[in-house]
Amino acid sequence: MQWNLVLFILMGQSCFINCQLYEFLYINKDMNWTEAQQYCREKHTDLATVSNMADMKRLLSTRAGDKREAWIGLKDHGNRTWYWSLPGVEFNERETNWNPGEPSDVNNGNENCGYLNNDLRWIDTGCQHKYHFLCYNETKRTQKYHLIREKKTWQEAQSYCREKHTDLISGMKQLQDGELKEVMKSADNKTYFGLFRDTWRWSDGSSFSFRHWQDWLNNQEINSGRCAVAGIDDEGRWKTDSCNLEKPFICYNADKVILVQENKSWEDALDYCRKYHVDLVTITSLDEQRWIQEKAKNATTDYVWMGLHYACTLDLWFWVNDKMVKYENWASEQPMDDCDMSGAMETGGEHQWRKKNDSEKFNFICSKD
Repeated sequence: MQWNLVLFILMGQSCFINCQLYEFLYINKDMNWTEAQQYCREKHTDLATVSNMADMKRLLSTRAGDKREAWIGLKDHGNRTWYWSLPGVEFNERETNWNPGEPSDVNNGNENCGYLNNDLRWIDTGCQHKYHFLCYNETKRTQKYHLIREKKTWQEAQSYCREKHTDLISGMKQLQDGELKEVMKSADNKTYFGLFRDTWRWSDGSSFSFRHWQDWLNNQEINSGRCAVAGIDDEGRWKTDSCNLEKPFICYNADKVILVQENKSWEDALDYCRKYHVDLVTITSLDEQRWIQEKAKNATTDYVWMGLHYACTLDLWFWVNDKMVKYENWASEQPMDDCDMSGAMETGGEHQWRKKNDSEKFNFICSKD
């Protein structure tokens, strides 16, 4: 098949991604958390999972003026886990830079946030302390890292970064950046960054680290037997309550894409998707990347095919449903562009994109709408 001509053939096709990959549904029935979870799993996908503030605004819009608290899919499981503040960046216990003897957790389970010392070593601390902090900017045309010389609690620092920048700096890729090291030369010996831990887990098993607590410090402690509700204020900030109480709840549907656990070449995967579904998946934003990589985690291969292909003659990458490549998540030091190459996503690690020969066989992700 001459894929360098396909771009022109497909320009008239509509793109499934114009629709959201998932939708929220407010269920105005009173159930306890477990009953709500079962209802959502039977009739939709699961209780609502919230990955960022854009999700939160969409979730609130489903309530149509109903101001009652509503269950979402977050439950306390008692075991603390470290997370990065920036959604989509996953914490890897094998890649850390703790100061010797850390995390010490000397205050009996209350040291759930991290700060950097002058050597960029990590130290755990109570989230209520007020320190300087580091923000990250996603837009490449601006300065990436900002040292904020105002002393705030960890949650106040996170809110500041999310309002004025993108988030607190998060992940080894940012922390090892030479540009950050220059910024840190003038930093205080205690500077907050985007590391925290808590005991909360999403019903659908996803690892999203986004939290929107009304009383954030209280919910860093173990709240076994508690579940989360979207609150009644305009921002819908979350509170906790006994999981046995009956409340309305919010489900989500995520049936726009499907992981196919069969090993196929890129062209065979494309043919399969078009025969049984719609197309190989397209990713046009960071939000879509975060949701697709959750699907990819369940693959049986190290990579999954996407609908991304290289056109030799035109010397460009394109999505097979006619979208130009604007959002990118390529791994560094990729091989040179060459004929018979397509894009695959890592199913582990940072879920970056890799250029792979079409003949290699991987699982793949199809769009269904």
